[in-house]
Amino acid sequence: MEYRIGIDVGGTNTDAVLVDENMNLVESIKVPTTKDVSTGIYEALHRVLEKSKVDRKNIKYAMLGTTHATNAIVERKRLCKTAIIRIGRPATEAIVPLVAWPKDLVEAVGNHYYLIAGGHEFDGREISPLDEEELRKIAREIKGKVESVAVVSVFSPVNNQHELRAREILQEVLGDIPISLSHEIGSIGLLERENATVLNAALVEVARTTASGFKEALAREGVTDAKVFLCQNDGTLMSIDYAMRYPILTIACGPTNSIRGAAFLSNLENALVLDVGGTTSDIGIIAQGFPRESSIAVEIGGVRTNFRMPDLISIGLGGGTIIREENGEVKIGPDSVGYRITEEAVVFGGKTVTATDIAVRLGLAEVGDKEKVKDLPLEFAQKAYQKMQELVEEAIDKIKTSKDPQPLILVGGGSIIVSDKINGVSQVVRPQNFGVANALGAAIAQVSGEVDRIYSLSEMSRDEALNNAKQLAINEAIKAGANPDSVNIVHVEDIPLAYLPGNAVRIRVKAAGNLL
Repeated sequence: MEYRIGIDVGGTNTDAVLVDENMNLVESIKVPTTKDVSTGIYEALHRVLEKSKVDRKNIKYAMLGTTHATNAIVERKRLCKTAIIRIGRPATEAIVPLVAWPKDLVEAVGNHYYLIAGGHEFDGREISPLDEEELRKIAREIKGKVESVAVVSVFSPVNNQHELRAREILQEVLGDIPISLSHEIGSIGLLERENATVLNAALVEVARTTASGFKEALAREGVTDAKVFLCQNDGTLMSIDYAMRYPILTIACGPTNSIRGAAFLSNLENALVLDVGGTTSDIGIIAQGFPRESSIAVEIGGVRTNFRMPDLISIGLGGGTIIREENGEVKIGPDSVGYRITEEAVVFGGKTVTATDIAVRLGLAEVGDKEKVKDLPLEFAQKAYQKMQELVEEAIDKIKTSKDPQPLILVGGGSIIVSDKINGVSQVVRPQNFGVANALGAAIAQVSGEVDRIYSLSEMSRDEALNNAKQLAINEAIKAGANPDSVNIVHVEDIPLAYLPGNAVRIRVKAAGNLL
């Protein structure tokens, strides 16, 4: 029998599961998330292996969904000094790179940016030739001063030739240095794509140390034959090499792991998912078995980006959310005791009233010692619970795209605070093992590749454009570690861009397959 390990880092707990080759849950564990993240991961790994007693030589896959990249951006730590080369002068000189970035984040990545001639029109025509001599001069100037490079060219999602040529020249001068190309990261908007590419370039070292630390931890535990993958934010996996090239895709992988885990546990392919943690709740949507993606720009660490992100609404309600009364009004959070819930919540002998205490007081959950909350006024508990449910129902209404009620899958360790009767949903599904849906989502995930390109249909037919995009997506899935024989197209979307001449169309295709 072969086994898989899945680990997911949340804001409050780090969950680990072990599943067999038939995707049956063998063992699970929760440990508090630690400040440095890595210590909690290693502890969860050690404890789930000890508890399961399986032969470690039979563990063939290990998957990690982690917040290292998000934390690095938020804390402005461990980011690479990055050179930004924008190809598009003089058309793009009005707004220089990093212009709207927080000052401390600019300092963390360095303020090395350059604008050179080149770039393309919306339909792929060259605006001006790439200034290769200027590029070589820049490469010589930044040599030894930066650890990573971001290359961004105007309309590169339509024509990537200048970015590819720029990489060749930079490698000639700089040697083996990480280079992020914007057409591989973001969508058409120049500034948001540039921001996402710079963040990706700055995160390369974070991805490397995270992956190597995880592999070393596995080796210490005797897991030496497992293939290692990192989770990405569409609910699928990527190989370590792929993650080193696109570390930004690990951001927000936790909620998408939960959504994929919820789909797996409930056997529903189209539904709402509410993942309640210790501090926050995330509401997302499963569409055809995968998390629905956001269609709008997303802000990360104070920077506006347009790379792929899940469509989520987060609210400040979790199992550890602090409940208090102020001026006769019941107030729900948004602060939380977080991972200290087993020390500070009343049911565990603490002195802070939390959402979990309210659920236990009303007899809706059995956690800790219910005798410890019997003195909480019943009317106060009822008012608090009503407000908590209103928060959930309001968020569900915001994310729904149909007036018709849809099923809601409740997952996450904190979901005990949510009622089984919620307005606006057809049914509430609380699957078995709901508390570790995130780690299960990591363990059972497939590998995917995605393409988001602009095509001009004045040069090719719609079918030719779709077939090209599908093949590129399949190639990306294989590069990310998928078995070529199992890769299928799981999502196709084409949007005519009426505001652009040339009969332009934006095509997005996702392909997914099983692990090799």
